[in-house]
Amino acid sequence: MSLSRKHQCREIITKAICGKGRKFSTVTHTVTPPHNPTSILGAWIINHQYEAVAAGDGIEVIGTYDINIWYSYDKNSQTDVGKETVSYVELVPLSYVDPKHRASTVEVSAEATQEPSCVEASVSSGGGNVIIRVEREFTVELIAETKVRVNVCAYGHGDYEDKEFEFSGDDEGDYEDLDPDSLDDEL
Repeated sequence: MSLSRKHQCREIITKAICGKGRKFSTVTHTVTPPHNPTSILGAWIINHQYEAVAAGDGIEVIGTYDINIWYSYDKNSQTDVGKETVSYVELVPLSYVDPKHRASTVEVSAEATQEPSCVEASVSSGGGNVIIRVEREFTVELIAETKVRVNVCAYGHGDYEDKEFEFSGDDEGDYEDLDPDSLDDEL
């Protein structure tokens, strides 16, 4: 084996995304306004707050939001706004997990890819409550230390030690014609 072909393998410990998941859900809430509603004039969700915590094989998203309902009552002669704060726990399973991550270094994060939104509001059959259907979606990531292996070329692909290279800021290059898919194949 010649010296120019000598390779070594090294292990590097780095933080990386070691788990990912996504969950879309539809949930139903029952809100009891101060007056018996005749009809629903509007429903919306505000003040959404949440955090992520590791939970077994997934990540729990724990949060709250306020449901506001504008409704009429007293045979559509009066209007009012009913408000209720809802708490929830959403378990998002991890569809990918690197089994070699260091569990002691785990950090988790969640992002609401679809903020909770009211898709339907109706007066219950008994007339005293409002039934709210809410859609929400989260993506989650588990970040931890893991090992990656890299090949190290001890002598490189050529003898570049004696060569001088000049790099100037003037050479902007023509990058508009580059095909990003072909770059992946060469890496």
